[in-house]
Amino acid sequence: MGHKEHKEKAVKNINCMVITVSDTRTDETDSSGKLIQSLLKENGHIIANYKILKDVPVLIRDTVANAIVDNNLHAIIINGGTGISKRDTTFEAVDSLLEKRLEGFGELFRYLSFQEIGSAAIMSRASAGVYRGKIIISIPGSEPAVKLAMEKLILPELGHIVWEINR
Repeated sequence: MGHKEHKEKAVKNINCMVITVSDTRTDETDSSGKLIQSLLKENGHIIANYKILKDVPVLIRDTVANAIVDNNLHAIIINGGTGISKRDTTFEAVDSLLEKRLEGFGELFRYLSFQEIGSAAIMSRASAGVYRGKIIISIPGSEPAVKLAMEKLILPELGHIVWEINR
C-alpha cells in the first residue's frame, strides 16, 4: 500500500490535548495555545483537554503520563519550552517518555524555520514521537512557529500518524 492509500485511511477526527508550557502565559494571553486549538477545530479535530503548565520538567512529564491513559485521547500537542534557555525544559521532559522518535519532524521543522527566520532555527528543539500508542508533538511557543508547524507538518499528517500508530 502506497502513501496515497495510507493517507486515505487517515483518522478524520482526532481527540487532542493541547498543552502550553510557559511561566508567564494565562488563559487570556495564550495566543499560541488558542491558535493550535483553532486550527485543530477548523480541520475537524476535537480538543479533549487544554492546560497551561509552568516550565517544570516533572510537571510536564507527569501531565503527559497521566493524560495518556485516556483511551479516547489520540494526540498531545505541546507548545513552548523548546529553546535552549535554562528555563526551556520541555524537550527533556517529553524526550524522556518517548518510545519511538519521529526524527524527521524536528529536522523538517528546523528546515522550514530556517527558510523563514534564518540560522536562529538551529536553536529549536521541536520534536515528535510515540508514547504508549499516542503521538506527542512538541513545538516552539511563538505564534509564527505554531502556525508553521501546524500548517506545514502537523495538520497534513496528524490523521495519518494516528492511523499508523494504531494499525
